[in-house]
Amino acid sequence: MVRRVKRYGGGSRKLYDTEESRYVSLDEVAAWVREGQEVQVLDSGSGEDVTRQVLAQIILEGEKQGRSLLSADLFHDVIRRGEAALQARVEQLQEGVDRLMKASVDHLPPVRDARHEMEALRDGIAGLEAALRDLETGRPSPRGKRARKRTTTRRRRADG
Repeated sequence: MVRRVKRYGGGSRKLYDTEESRYVSLDEVAAWVREGQEVQVLDSGSGEDVTRQVLAQIILEGEKQGRSLLSADLFHDVIRRGEAALQARVEQLQEGVDRLMKASVDHLPPVRDARHEMEALRDGIAGLEAALRDLETGRPSPRGKRARKRTTTRRRRADG
């Protein structure tokens, strides 16, 4: 559910939480966002959505107070390239996390063993399918022989 906030104009720029019927601070709005709450801020006079400006103001206030969330390099990129810079950074971060997770998971013995077992099961199923085809046609197929040989070889590796 989106929490609606109205921003009143003039010099004060007060924020009014329509859910709790009270004025709120930028810090409160920031806390809601950190907790996962979706916030929409509408200008009380025009009805214009000013959510981005208020969120940017929250980041700016954090920077002023020494709570830096973003690097200067990122700010430079955003000014130069706009949204594409943010998207590229997010994609880089996601790829790095994915690589780290895959590398970590691959080093866990139970996962490694499970992968070998899955390969052996796949080969076993392929061998059974080939054997069934052989029975249906009444003659052994070269593909069936290869599948049975792979299954036997992998089973020996897994056991040994």
